[in-house]
Amino acid sequence: MAKAKAMFVCQSCGATTTKWQGKCDSCGEWNTMAEETPRALPKGATGGKGGSKIAFVSLKGQSAAPPRRKMGISEFDRVCGGGLVAGSAILVGGDPGIGKSTLLLQACAGLTGASCAYITGEESIDQVRLRATRLGLEGAPVHLASATNVRDVVASLENMPALDVAVIDSIQTMYADTVDSAPGTVTQVRTCAHELIQVAKRRGFALFLVGHVTKEGTLAGPRVLEHMVDTVLYFEGDRGHQFRILRAVKNRFGPTDEIGVFEMTDLGLREVTNPSALFLAERRGNVSGSCVFAGIEGTRPVLVEIQALVAPTTFGTPRRAVVGWDMGRLNMVTAVLESRCGVAMGSNDIYLNVAGGLRIQEPAADLAVAAALLSALSSEPVPAEAVVFGEIGLSGEVRAVAQRDLRLKEAGKLGFKRAWAPKPSTAPDKRSAKPTSGEIAVKDIGHVQDIVSLFGIDATERTRSGH
Repeated sequence: MAKAKAMFVCQSCGATTTKWQGKCDSCGEWNTMAEETPRALPKGATGGKGGSKIAFVSLKGQSAAPPRRKMGISEFDRVCGGGLVAGSAILVGGDPGIGKSTLLLQACAGLTGASCAYITGEESIDQVRLRATRLGLEGAPVHLASATNVRDVVASLENMPALDVAVIDSIQTMYADTVDSAPGTVTQVRTCAHELIQVAKRRGFALFLVGHVTKEGTLAGPRVLEHMVDTVLYFEGDRGHQFRILRAVKNRFGPTDEIGVFEMTDLGLREVTNPSALFLAERRGNVSGSCVFAGIEGTRPVLVEIQALVAPTTFGTPRRAVVGWDMGRLNMVTAVLESRCGVAMGSNDIYLNVAGGLRIQEPAADLAVAAALLSALSSEPVPAEAVVFGEIGLSGEVRAVAQRDLRLKEAGKLGFKRAWAPKPSTAPDKRSAKPTSGEIAVKDIGHVQDIVSLFGIDATERTRSGH
């Protein structure tokens, strides 16, 4: 057997070199190269020698859809695509202290008639028991253990009879004694995740892996970890708000970009069945700079309030501050308003906030942001009973967005009577739900200039030369 040669592996991107260096050539990170000794392959293990023939089948099969197990938390079941699938691996990531362990402990306690194993590597058993007592879950039938050796964990899961769900909190604390590197390194995380996923597939129980995140907000460890699992969930939220968002960014058994909304209380996380009403509960009408955006998160329509503040700057460079939206799109919207409509905004400080702690990612919020900015600039409030949505192009045109009727229907449920939206790209399907145009008066916005004129802003056309 050939002797394994030590390699230096980048702990950020997984790149390997034969000698140590201060900066990784692949990702540019400093002081991330760590020495690791991989396991040597036995003689004859490469080149396709000694392998057995695999069987091929057709795409059409007689197997039924995989059964799903309800967790007792409807928001969690929604994000997972309707429940847990046996043998699936789910990776849950989020900021420290956001509530990942609390959410999974409540999910395990909500499983009725199921055998659940909760293995913690970050806390002691007494600490988990204290959390369970605070949440009122001390009587839940959950098998609790504290371990970090993945060999012991796999052996224990193999010997547990009729296991349905297993939680590993967290994957960065697990280590394999066959790998010569510290816990949390790229090789350790990849090896431990592979061993745990294999036993879950073989035994047929659902596996939850809790993952740490980096300072950029992405999951720590190798990128291949997200490819190995079936579902990737991000648990996000602002510490200053009580709302938490469980977002699916990958799901082999359901839709992606689906969200579940929770509220953090003294007794744990409480699911929010109507997030639109909750996000707009503290909204004050007839206030300039406030606009209601009708968005879509996964398959669910969500109405949120977008707040803007425009004030003359006291510095040489105007300040731009954004919470809950993309800074690049804010700069694009302000540039379109100034170049295509002549609205002077370059000498003002701009502050933008999405109320409630929700982060909006779809471009349909462009028109709502523009309306909030124009309202703040002109001190003219957006009508309190109006919702706004639409995508803005660089030439100033307002493009149609998907699921227009669904957005209007959700707005009608909450009592809104008007909408500023682009024209639909295609004719409405007669087989779809009844249009809401009879309930909500929709004003078609074809260009940004149309919404500028609604606020009565005297926008003088200017060119780059100042003429």
